Amino acid sequence: MTENAVMPADRSAAARHRFETLYAEHHPHVFGYVMRRCSRADDAADAIAETFLVAWRRLDDTPAGEHTRPWLYGVARRVLANQRRGQRRHTALTEQLGAELARQPMPVAASIEQPNDGHKDLRDALLSLSSDDRELLMLEAWEELNSEQIGTVLGCSAGAARTRLHRARRRLHDALERAGHTPADSTTAEPATTHLAAGEI
Repeated sequence: MTENAVMPADRSAAARHRFETLYAEHHPHVFGYVMRRCSRADDAADAIAETFLVAWRRLDDTPAGEHTRPWLYGVARRVLANQRRGQRRHTALTEQLGAELARQPMPVAASIEQPNDGHKDLRDALLSLSSDDRELLMLEAWEELNSEQIGTVLGCSAGAARTRLHRARRRLHDALERAGHTPADSTTAEPATTHLAAGEI
């Protein structure tokens, strides 16, 4: 990591020189301080970069001489504390969501790969498609999006989304035919996507 990784180019040459000098002198010490307090290298790298970014933004408030390093340690300490609080919030939220999901019925997406004799052909046909085709069919059937909305999700026009959706339905139909199941509508495989929308797989 170099000072250019944390120093925006929006200050005077004198300020940049002062920061470069500060960084060169104190980076090894801040590096050691953070590494002794982090168990993950990527967290440590983020904390070090954030510490020097604060120093750059508050360069006029950064003390000189023997007070610089303790000041940087104080910044690093607060950065690490914020990082840990964020990790604790993330862990708590993950646990909360996990508990909520455990109380819910198995989501439809998970049921795709679970045996269900009533719709085995449809499940197998869907799994035989590409991930792009499955996503298109899911966006239409499960998320109930129209072509324009699907285009927004996929970053394409509504016309392109319509064309891709038609082809995905066609491939689903063909996959069902290969499995010995012929949808009533041989063009769009609408009965199959109706089962998808109802979560019956």
